[in-house]
Amino acid sequence: MAILGNIRKRTTVLILIIGLALFAFVISGIFTGNDSGAKIGSSVAEVNGEDLSIDEFRQKVEQASRRYGANFSSTQLVNTVYDQEIRSALLNQQFEDLGITIESDQIVEFVKTSGYAQIPDFQDENGIFNAEIFKSAIADWKVNDPLRYDAWLQDEKNIMQAAKEQLYFNLVKAGAGATLNEGEFDYNLTNNKVDVQYVRVPYASIADSTIQVSKKEIEAYVKEHKEDYKQDKARDVRFVFFEEKPSLEDENAVKGGLVALLDDTVEYNQSTDQNDTIAGFRNATDMAAFLDRNSDSKYDTIFKAKKDLPAVAADSIMSLEVGEIYGPYRDGDFFKLSKMMERKPNGSVKASHILFTYEGATRANPEIKRTKEEAEAEAKKILVEAQKEDAVFANLARDNSDGPSAPRGGDLGYFQEGIMADEFNDFCFANAVGKVGLVETDFGFHVIRVDDKVDIVKVATLSREVESSEETINTLFTEATKFEMASIDADANDFSDIAKESEFTVRPVNKIKEMDENLPGLGSQRAVVQWAFNDDTKVGAIKRFDLTNGYAVLQLTKKYKEGVMSSEDASATALPKIRKERKAEQIIAANKGKSLEDLASANNVTVSTASALTMKSPTIPGAGREPFVVGSAFALDEGASSSLLKGETGVFMVKVTKKTPAAEIQNFSTYAKTLSTSNANRVNSAVYNALKEGAEIEDKRATFY
Repeated sequence: MAILGNIRKRTTVLILIIGLALFAFVISGIFTGNDSGAKIGSSVAEVNGEDLSIDEFRQKVEQASRRYGANFSSTQLVNTVYDQEIRSALLNQQFEDLGITIESDQIVEFVKTSGYAQIPDFQDENGIFNAEIFKSAIADWKVNDPLRYDAWLQDEKNIMQAAKEQLYFNLVKAGAGATLNEGEFDYNLTNNKVDVQYVRVPYASIADSTIQVSKKEIEAYVKEHKEDYKQDKARDVRFVFFEEKPSLEDENAVKGGLVALLDDTVEYNQSTDQNDTIAGFRNATDMAAFLDRNSDSKYDTIFKAKKDLPAVAADSIMSLEVGEIYGPYRDGDFFKLSKMMERKPNGSVKASHILFTYEGATRANPEIKRTKEEAEAEAKKILVEAQKEDAVFANLARDNSDGPSAPRGGDLGYFQEGIMADEFNDFCFANAVGKVGLVETDFGFHVIRVDDKVDIVKVATLSREVESSEETINTLFTEATKFEMASIDADANDFSDIAKESEFTVRPVNKIKEMDENLPGLGSQRAVVQWAFNDDTKVGAIKRFDLTNGYAVLQLTKKYKEGVMSSEDASATALPKIRKERKAEQIIAANKGKSLEDLASANNVTVSTASALTMKSPTIPGAGREPFVVGSAFALDEGASSSLLKGETGVFMVKVTKKTPAAEIQNFSTYAKTLSTSNANRVNSAVYNALKEGAEIEDKRATFY
């Protein structure tokens, strides 16, 4: 490990070679691996009894890999293609049941309204899609360009699929409209209003500790609410992470190495049989060559403002005189020495401008038709305004400038000499901060204000990355191995105790899913997930994993079976709900027959008011969302009081003080149309989700990946 770690850190070429080799190995496993021993040709999933071929699936993953490249990990590619294939399978089953097919004319119509219509080979001399030219182009490809034709056949499959989906969802949308009666109902939900007085006895008024709930009661609750307590197969693990990072000794070694390069050294020259003086960082005359030999960063000859220097040292560097050195200082993963090479006082200017361009000026907006003389006259007029003591230059720029900086109040930011047009540049660098004037360039007439000036500096930086030494890497490996062996030898429950003795931190990761990849605290670790779900890995099992940045020793702590949660697993969410029901029963039993005022007095709460409540948005100010309580209020007559009501946050009693019906309107077509549009917008996702929820899907990805 130590040698490999050393190579990994210090040999860039080997990093690339090994990285590419490992990537090829992983990808080959993704595309062709069959670790489980499953037969070639078996399925990656089963959808309503229909198998999805693993061979075709692998081909599509490979295609996706070429399309998405490094943006997706191997597991992300698999999951993305899987979701696409499940969707296609469910929809294709619908197409078959409904007899939905696509003919050649429908393909042409679809292409006409899609991005394919922009392909030049399908367009006439006017750049317009032409169906006959389209058909002719495809026929020509078939004879003269087989590779392009084969690619088109794949595109054609995608087009047919997309066209079927469009037809299918349009059929569903046709039935997702809304009637005038539905529009009227929605209008009334929004505009019928009720004012109430209410008393709320919050559930929090009864301590949780007073409500005892047994395991059997939780089991009974879960059994009655099975749909709410379904779970997928999952695993819990805990781990100790041994991060590979430089030790204090490593840091001091790097810092010491930098300091040793500060001053001149004397070395014996065997060829001349004399001692040579080797210039150090302080006295080096060829700084570029010195840094090439001794630094992890090159000599940067660009002048920089303070904001462009390392934040941790910017103030100190800017205070240096030419030839002075600051450091060593830590900047991220590097120790650095910085030497002031050159300084340009006021070398960077910040300015704002108001541009008046004209027809024919460089980069002028074609919509601007003013003449050069008119532009100059307008510029001079605004110059007078801008030079007034109370002028707000930014507002003048926003209202008058033709330049792209107008929304920023004309602010051009900081710039160095030679960046702007000569006339603009000369004005900014020749005048003091606050000066407002007018110059002409090829772009038009500029009313300019000099906003600020700052020094810029050229700095030479000698840097060395702080890396883990071979000794540090070896020590880390030894610590991880010792902890792993001690944990394996001990009882499974001693994992945390052993970690605590060595002052290691144990971190849990709960409810890992079978196709998960990223683990909190560890990053992308597909191998860990596969180990946790391996049938041979028993609860309590311990394993060390070699990571790119250290080691992790993991223990499998729990397995969850697919199905309904156990009472233990469900208790975290079931227990609060059961307690809320019990508290509601207690509050109602203790307050039966009380009036609104008596209820408030007996429970040390106040009578509150709420106005203009609606069914569309059943939220009570001060109490939160309470649909049952608000709905009950609408069912009462004006002046009537409700019984005790089980709300979301407490037990309520409401008294209706005023009911305001919605204003009468002649036609509800607008509201019906809005509902229809809303329904149509939800069709694609809602229909697919419904199909998926009602389907029998057996996911076999973990067998192969």
